[in-house]
Amino acid sequence: MNYCSGISEIVLIVEDVKKSAAFYEDIIGLIPKTEVTEKWAWFWTGEANLSSRLALHKGKLLFEEYSPLPEGKRWGKIHFALDVKRSLLEEAVSKIKKANVEVYGPTKFEWMNALSYYFYDLDGNLVEFWSSDA
Repeated sequence: MNYCSGISEIVLIVEDVKKSAAFYEDIIGLIPKTEVTEKWAWFWTGEANLSSRLALHKGKLLFEEYSPLPEGKRWGKIHFALDVKRSLLEEAVSKIKKANVEVYGPTKFEWMNALSYYFYDLDGNLVEFWSSDA
């Protein structure tokens, strides 16, 4: 049985919340959920389903004090994909390139009928623009 109905949130640990927030809003085009502070920025990650969120945070998270891993190993660089409508994919990639962000791809995934482009955010997290052929 699948108990999950989707991703609720992704939290990225960043060096500079305001700089990273500008990247995710101005370059990637995410919609802010809250005002940006020195420690937190929250974004909606989709138009239709406003329950999925991306957060940017500077500092420790609540879980860290309970983590069995040593300090400095509790969080790491991650990869995540944002679903982009095929009709908007090239425009979205062009905007990333115009911001002098190196973009890799396209990569065609025959097994899932999708096309993807990859790039790194300001903190080295690998972001993917994923687009279904459907």
